[in-house]
Amino acid sequence: MTDLIFQVAMAVIPAILAITLHEAAHGYAALALGDDTARLAGRLSLNPLRHIDRVGTILLPGFLLLFQLLTIHRVVFMFGWAKPVPVSAWKFHDPRRGMAVVAVAGPAMNFFLAWVAALLLPAPTGLADSGLDYLEAVITQHPVVGLFLFYFMLTNLVLGLFNLLPIPPLDGGRIAVGLLPLELARRWASLERVGIVLVILLLLVPHIIPGFDPLGAALNTVVPWAFDTLLRLAGHDVGGTDVGL
Repeated sequence: MTDLIFQVAMAVIPAILAITLHEAAHGYAALALGDDTARLAGRLSLNPLRHIDRVGTILLPGFLLLFQLLTIHRVVFMFGWAKPVPVSAWKFHDPRRGMAVVAVAGPAMNFFLAWVAALLLPAPTGLADSGLDYLEAVITQHPVVGLFLFYFMLTNLVLGLFNLLPIPPLDGGRIAVGLLPLELARRWASLERVGIVLVILLLLVPHIIPGFDPLGAALNTVVPWAFDTLLRLAGHDVGGTDVGL
């Protein structure tokens, strides 16, 4: 039972923090550009309860959590979303560009949080040939702190990178709409009606076509590089050197 509680905490707490601060960043960015809609709606808050979506924050993550714990006895994948922060684009001087800036704020917050977690990582002793080796050494030598910071970094990296996919209504889709020529931007924005279906298909395609997982392959390539980069930016010595020095 203790191990189960520990597994749940390691999966749930980083996800709640990452999603809450991601959404708050959107609201504060909008406020800085002149839109007080989120503030008036009470959504400029670090209280996770203000950002809960019944399906995306509770039902779907809860199902994934229980399914994995009951089948493989550990948590390897979580997916969900929070209630979007309300934004009134017409209050911006340039609505299209303003929405793009607001969209950037969410992933930027996640990457910042991942970097802060990297700063807090204790330095292990031994050798590390990569960021993942370094993190494995941290977790081995500092199990609780190391595992929590690893999950916190991983959750924020995956959430930030996933949201940069250029598919509306993801943040990357709104960034694309802000950068594309007007006519193409209008056509791209119209994808929002089916965007969430495309996102779900990307997640389900490995189960539909075994061996075909473009999103997983992309993340498996980018995430290790992101770990290496974050650790170096945080001052950790990664890459075949004595990490205890």
